[in-house]
Amino acid sequence: MADRNPIFDNEAVKVTLPAEAAAILVVCEHASNAMPAEFDGLGLDEAVRQSHVAWDPGALPIAEQLAEDLGASLIAGAASRLLFDCNRPPEAPDAMPARSEVFDIPGNQNLTEAERAERVSRFHDPFNAAMEVLLDQQDPQLMVTMHSFTATYNGKPREVEIGVLHDSDSRFADAMLACAAKHTDMVVRRNDPYGPENGVTHTLKTHALTRDMQNVMIEIRNDLIRTPEEQAAMAKMMTAWISEAIAACGLQSRGLPTEGGASCQG
Repeated sequence: MADRNPIFDNEAVKVTLPAEAAAILVVCEHASNAMPAEFDGLGLDEAVRQSHVAWDPGALPIAEQLAEDLGASLIAGAASRLLFDCNRPPEAPDAMPARSEVFDIPGNQNLTEAERAERVSRFHDPFNAAMEVLLDQQDPQLMVTMHSFTATYNGKPREVEIGVLHDSDSRFADAMLACAAKHTDMVVRRNDPYGPENGVTHTLKTHALTRDMQNVMIEIRNDLIRTPEEQAAMAKMMTAWISEAIAACGLQSRGLPTEGGASCQG
């Protein structure tokens, strides 16, 4: 492991670094449902704190395996997104939601400006500082953010199984969707179940588009990744798709193919 910077380990963020600078950065903003004791679980019972409203179940094990297989760095959120959603700007209403889907969040209701500012300082700022430091140090060519989503939302089942999301730069998403079309019968869709209009591409816009870094956001329906075996199988499939898309896009990453395929540079 490389020498560690203390900015990479705190209550807001955990960073895993390979031995050498990586060409790929994997991000998992909603990796944890942890809440410091002083927040008293935001007034929620254990079932809600374990549910998808508090984090993205199954996303972190897949992100960890992707990072290992791709020789990538990994930035993972270390606190529940209900305290602060690190894939949102501080001014977004759902950065500290008073209600999430069908659940009221008592500890987020009637927050004062000072309380909101403290959340930003404790969770948003350290997460984004770690992102900026790592990006400056390693200058990766590709950012992959990993998420999961609930199979039923507001009582309605979702047909989509894997979402491949992007903002204004669709180069890598296009390549991944082409891979999916060749290799799976699963329901894979562009910008579904969410898209840029829902505010979910904040990390891509803030940290990838500003650096002209190719990028993609992956959403996996969480009923497909409940067990370690399902997570391992999904990670293997995602690694294969990403590797093929890397080759198609002409990107370079140690240990991965870089020849063949159509160019993603246009």
